[in-house]
Amino acid sequence: MRTWEHYEHTADVGIRGYGSTLEEAFEAVALALFDVMVDVRKVETRECREVEVEEEDLEALLYSFLEELLVLHDVEGLVFGDVEVEIEKSVGGYRLRAKACGEVLDYEKHEPKEEVKAITYHEMKIEQLPDGRWMAQLVPDI
Repeated sequence: MRTWEHYEHTADVGIRGYGSTLEEAFEAVALALFDVMVDVRKVETRECREVEVEEEDLEALLYSFLEELLVLHDVEGLVFGDVEVEIEKSVGGYRLRAKACGEVLDYEKHEPKEEVKAITYHEMKIEQLPDGRWMAQLVPDI
């Protein structure tokens, strides 16, 4: 089961996603990212986009994945309320394929909150917790 939260950070907000698998943690942190911008519970599944990234390590993979979603937001005005992720080990590291679904930002419906300017490596952490769940976190540039 994937869940997310925001945590206090000096002048910014941290995002943290949890899941029973690494993929679910990546999905949850993506939802946490968009929940910084809008109320993701109000985002309907009207359009989907496919994202594919390949990186040498999990931190770079998370960075590139979230950056691709942020580019879709900036270029097409999309906000996402559902994300499905598949991660596999590749020759050079890891490959991620994702399907992100949502709709074009509607200021009245989605109640915009903060603008995320960029994804960062600040406080980025990806780890398996003692209870077996996975956690992914970072502080985006607001």
